[in-house]
This record gives sequence, structure tokens and C-alpha cells, in this order.
Amino acid sequence: MKIDSLRRSEAERRAALLAVERYEVAVDLTGLPAGPEVRCVSTVTFSCREPGAETFADCAAQVVSATLNGVALPPPENGRITLPALAAHNVLRVESVQDDTTSGEGVHKAVDPADGEVYVWMSFEPDEARFVWACFDQPDLKAPHAFTVTAPGDWTVAANSGDPRIETLGSARRWTFPDTPPLSTYNTVVNAGPFHEIRREAGGHDLGILVRRSLAAVAEREADEIFTLTEQGFGFFEDVFGMPFPQRKYDQVFVPEFGGAMENYGCVTWSDDLLRRSAPTPAEREQLAIYLLHEMAHMWFGNIVTMRWWDDLWLNEAFAEFACHWAASRATSYTDVWAGHLAAGKLSAYLADQGPISHPIRQPVHDVAEAASIFDAITYPKGASVLQQLAAYVGEERFAAGMTAYFARHAWGTTTFQDLIDVLSEASGRDLDAWQRGWLQTAGTDRITLEEEDAGFTLVAHGPGGPPRPHVLAVGAYRHDGARLERTARVQVEVAGTRTPVDLPPGADLYLVNDDDLTFATTHPGPQARTALLSAAAALPTPISRGVATATVWNTLVTGETTAAEAVHCITAVLAVETSDSVIEPYLTLAADAAEFWAPPALRAELAATLSGACRRLALDPHRRQVALRALARSANGPDDVAWLRERAGDDIDLQWRVLACEARFGGGSADDVALLLERDPDPEAWVRALTVRAARPDAAEKEAVWQQLTVDRSVPVGSVKHVAAEFWRPGQEELLAPYAPRYAALLPRFDRGGMIPAMAFTHRLFPVFGVDAAFLDTVREAAADCAPVVRTTLLERADVVGRMLRSRAG
Repeated sequence: MKIDSLRRSEAERRAALLAVERYEVAVDLTGLPAGPEVRCVSTVTFSCREPGAETFADCAAQVVSATLNGVALPPPENGRITLPALAAHNVLRVESVQDDTTSGEGVHKAVDPADGEVYVWMSFEPDEARFVWACFDQPDLKAPHAFTVTAPGDWTVAANSGDPRIETLGSARRWTFPDTPPLSTYNTVVNAGPFHEIRREAGGHDLGILVRRSLAAVAEREADEIFTLTEQGFGFFEDVFGMPFPQRKYDQVFVPEFGGAMENYGCVTWSDDLLRRSAPTPAEREQLAIYLLHEMAHMWFGNIVTMRWWDDLWLNEAFAEFACHWAASRATSYTDVWAGHLAAGKLSAYLADQGPISHPIRQPVHDVAEAASIFDAITYPKGASVLQQLAAYVGEERFAAGMTAYFARHAWGTTTFQDLIDVLSEASGRDLDAWQRGWLQTAGTDRITLEEEDAGFTLVAHGPGGPPRPHVLAVGAYRHDGARLERTARVQVEVAGTRTPVDLPPGADLYLVNDDDLTFATTHPGPQARTALLSAAAALPTPISRGVATATVWNTLVTGETTAAEAVHCITAVLAVETSDSVIEPYLTLAADAAEFWAPPALRAELAATLSGACRRLALDPHRRQVALRALARSANGPDDVAWLRERAGDDIDLQWRVLACEARFGGGSADDVALLLERDPDPEAWVRALTVRAARPDAAEKEAVWQQLTVDRSVPVGSVKHVAAEFWRPGQEELLAPYAPRYAALLPRFDRGGMIPAMAFTHRLFPVFGVDAAFLDTVREAAADCAPVVRTTLLERADVVGRMLRSRAG
């Protein structure tokens, strides 16, 4: 069935015509344990400002019956139910069935392989509520939602408003939830299943963790950390936003076969991949904190105040990404999160912003399908960095005061970015028009360099194709103190044109542009300064100064100004002295990426040996042992590394799986070894770990079997596709992998099946990185024109990155 994508003009017309008063949604899940069906009756009460006018409701599920004011309606077309001759006050009642709960949008049934238990989750961003029940599926038609859910008797049901009335109906139970506050359809949710539930009172809130029964022990292990972070987050946001979260109950539901996390009001849905089966590393703990605080920030920015249309999607996501780092650095033990942001997300944003998918942070969005294509590195980490720059530009105290005024003025409504700019201008006393034109309406990344002349120092800034944006940034002057560098001066300047004088002391050993990482801009030092930076990065005194240097080196690698060998040697030198847990794992990943993906084939073994030595040295520190051994399992240089790893894996099942995959790359890792570890591993997704071992083997039959499960059967959970694909696409296996490039291209038209998250995951993670050439990249670029927008943008971005890798490999 063809499903139309809602156009902005249609949404504006419908919003001008209608005011939605209330949704009453009855959801029947009793058919799910034995079958695929979710049945719903949606009753929508709404008024019309032009009686007699016509509009439509959205419903992409199978419609059993539909009536408007008691009069039967014709069947829907292309996912739309025509509503003719509207009265001033209207009641729409639609009974619908969704039976594609395995690979369809909006609702998903997952069967736990550990015990056969069934769990169901719903996720509606950007416009997937219509795949489950009838609604007006656009963000600016907010209304209270009253959910009544009938489910099997041993299930727990979680929804937005909490504290339901529960009645027993034979073998089933009915859960009647209180009305939600006014919410957009995409922020509503029903999650259900035989959950293990943990509850705690903290900070005036009733906090819940719900998880499938087979992961109860993992959830109990992590509960204290999750509850502590939740309490800290509420304390921080309620203070800086000047508005308490207005509901006592706040649930966090961890479900199988979900991608990422979703900020449903009062009931956040998580991928339970984020509940690590073995003890989490420091970076994994920090990632959980960032996810948790990101989704919590959305309670205010996205739920309580909602964007009017998807052209301000960036603001929802960028603000939550900025706010989670802000909160973590000020209210939790994760004080180095901005260094972690620079080492991972911000680097991906710099790369995306210099490629073919670069777009203004805020841009016109003509329909919702187009909106799904901009959940990207420009919207998230670049947007967060831009808001970090805005906070520096107006001052953090004034920024917080503006946010308090914003929520007080617009609570439970919808806004545009101009509404936020207005309150921040009032709070700061600054005219922000030039700032928003430069930062939000222009694509690309500014480039800033430092020039030294007889008259002194000058920052030279160039915007993408024109003058630079307004920047507040710092330049640090450093001198050697033995083997270390110490900062002797820090000058903060406001860049408002191409050339800005900087009052720096002469004679420093190193000048670091964008010290403290206050702005979003690349710095490309000249040959002499680049050489100094490569040799001195490890001598810098703080995680953030080393991070700025490392980011500069990485940016020059992807632009072809630095070799993979130079990058690996620089990053491993930084790793030898690094003190921050936030960046150890990202730097290990960068070094391994440079050695595997960016290095000429003739240098791979040498660089792998360099990284192997760095990992072995790191493993001598008990605090770094786990992450070092994991990194070595990825980059092992031969049987000696494998044997060394196996001796140290001990009883750590996670490490044992990694060692088996490592052995498999060299022709080992027998089926008997895999079977024995499967018996010992309590993880319900242990079968995926076994599949990664098969994926790593340089064996044509194994590659074929893994490809079948990944792409045809789609049996691998979306969150695990990246792990299996990483072992599938291995350097040195080019001859085996070459036939899969055209097969990948043939699958592109179907990658959008199942919604936005699977589309991005499959397009990105399965993209061939070995066994391809420039001609293949041209082929997929041509094919992109016929793909869904979310597939097209992901494809073009990945083709650009792989093209850069190929040029770097060529030397």
C-alpha cells in the first residue's frame, strides 16, 4: 500500500483548521503472544474553525471501520481517511488492526530467545503513530491522550501518564491510564510485556526501570547507577529550566530489538543493548549517562514545549544533546563529557559537514519523509556544539535565565526557533540575528588559522564560501616544561570578521587554536605547525587540550593533509599519557580506524603492531585493562597477539567472544569453541556473538550465511547489526568481499523497510568498505536518487567517507 508523506503545506492547513481536544485510544494486545495483531480503537474529539470544510486523518494500519459524527466513512487511501463536511465539533472513531509487528513501523513484537516471552514496544518519531491508530500525526496538534490497554494477565503495561487503574478480565487485564498532558502524537507510547520491574522514590519522583525477565540480573546490577543519574538529572534540569517535571512517575523501559532510545513523555523507551551484559567500561557508563540525560532533557525540550514543524527538529535534538553534556559535566561524576563529545560525535559532525550531505542546521523541510533524513551528525553533535557556542556567546548564566523564561512562556505549546532566540536576546541583551543567520542558515564548517607576523598574531577565519560566522573562542600559548607543555597564556576573543588580532605572547612552543573547544570550526595548521602539533599533542596538559590537538590531526587525516601512519603514532602517544576515561576508548577506536580503513595495505601490519603495543602497555594498568584488551581483540596483528589475549581473557565471557572472533580472522575459532561458549553465556543475544565469529572467518560459505541473516532474513537485532557488520567487512579479505558490493547496491531500494532507525542502520553499517573502488561509489551515488530520503542521505555520506578512505589508502 502506498503511504503518503505529510507535506508542510498540508500540516499548516490542517493546524489552521482544527483544534484537537482529546484522544481516547483503546489498545488490545491480547492477540500478540500467539499472533501478530495489535487492535486499536481511536476516538478523536476535535473542533473545526470552518464548519463544512474537509480534511483528513492519518491511519496507515488496516482500517476495520471509521465513522465521523456517527456516519460511516469510506476506506482510507494512501494512509489517509478523508473527513468531509466537518461540523464545529466532531468525533472521529476508527477501529484498526496492525498485523505487521515484526518488520513494520510504529509497533514491534519481540520474542526473547532466552525464554520465548513476548514483549511489545511502540515508537512513533517522526510520524509513525499512524501505523498503529488513527490520529492527526503532526507535532503542532497537541492534545491529552487517554490510553486503555488490554493485555495478557501476566504482562505489565507502561504508558506516558503512569498510575493506571487495573482490572482483571478473565485471563487478561485492562490498564486504564489517566489523561496525559497535551502531547504531540509522536511523544506518546505503550510498552508491554512480562517485565521485571524495579522502583525507587528519589527527588520527589517515583522512578521505574522495566526490563525483560532474562535481563533481570543485569538491570539489578545497574539500577543504582541509573536511579542516581536520573535523580541528578532531574535536579539539574528542574533548576536551570526553572520548572519541575510535572509528573511523579517516570519510567525507563528497556526492550529488545530497539534502536537507541526514545523520549516518550514520562516513559522513555531504551534499547536493552545499552544494558551491558558484562561489567561496563568507563566509556559505556558515560554513554548510558549521556543517553539518559538526553532523553530526560526532551521532557522539557520536545514534550512540554514542542517544535511546530520538523524544520526545527534540529533544535529538539541539538538542545537535548547539548543539555545532556551540560548536565553530566555539572551534576554527575562524568565531568569530562565534553572531551568525549569532541573525540567522537564532534569529529563525525566535522566530517559530515565537509561532505555532500552538509546542510544548514535549520532548513526547510517539505514533508515528513525529508525530516527522517536529517537525524544526522549535523543535527545532533554539530547542533549541540553550536548551542555550546551560543551559551559561550551570551554567557552561561544569561543562557539559563533565557531557558527559564522560555519554558514559563511556552509550556505545553509549540514554538519555532525564533521564540527561543527572542527570550535569549531578552535575557542576554544581545542581538542574535547575525548569530542565527551565520550558524543556522549556512551549511559547512568554518576554517580558522593563526598567523604570526611582525605586528603580532592574527586569527584568519573563512566561512564556507564567504565570511566566517560569529565565534567566541580561545587561543592558548604553551611552553615546554621538561617533557610536558604548560599553558602560559589563554586569550579569549570574539571573531566577527576575516581577520582578528590576538594579543598573544611571542616565542611559545605551541599555539593551540580553539583551546577549551568553545566553538565549532576546523583548524588546519601549516606544515611547520602541523609537525609541531603531531609531536606535541601528547605533551599538552589537559584532556580537552589534548582533545583539540587530536581532533585537528584527525581532521587533517580525512582531508588528506596527514597520513594514517602520522595519525596512529600521534594518537597512540596521547593514549600513553591520557588521564580521562571519557576519551580512552574513542581514541583507541580512532587509532584502529586509521590503521584498518585509512592506511595503505602495505602499512596495515606495521600500524597494527604499533597499536598492539599501545594496547599491551595500557593493559598493564588494571583500570584500563578491559578497554585495552577489547581494542587489541579488534586490531590483533597475528597469532602472538591472539595467544597473549587468550591468556588474559580469563572468565570474562565478553572478552572470550572477542578472542574467538579474533582467532576466526586468522582461520581459527572452531565451531566447537563457539558451541561451548554459547552454553556458558547467559546473554539472550549470545547467538549474535556467535554470528560475529562466523562473520569474521575468511570463508566464502560463512560470509554467505551471515549475509543471508543480515540482509534477507533480517534476523539480527538492529542494535547488533554494527557488531556483525564490523566483523564481516575485514581488511585483507577483499577478494571474498568484492561480490557483496553489487549485492549491497541491489538492496538499497528496500533498506527503508521498518522505518527510520533500521534504514539508517542497514544503509550505514552494511556499506562495503573493502573490495570496492571509485566506480562502485559512483554507482551507489547514482542509485541514491531513487532511494527514500533517509537512505539517500545516509548513502551519500557513507560514500563520501569511503571515498576519502580509498584516497588515503592510495597514498
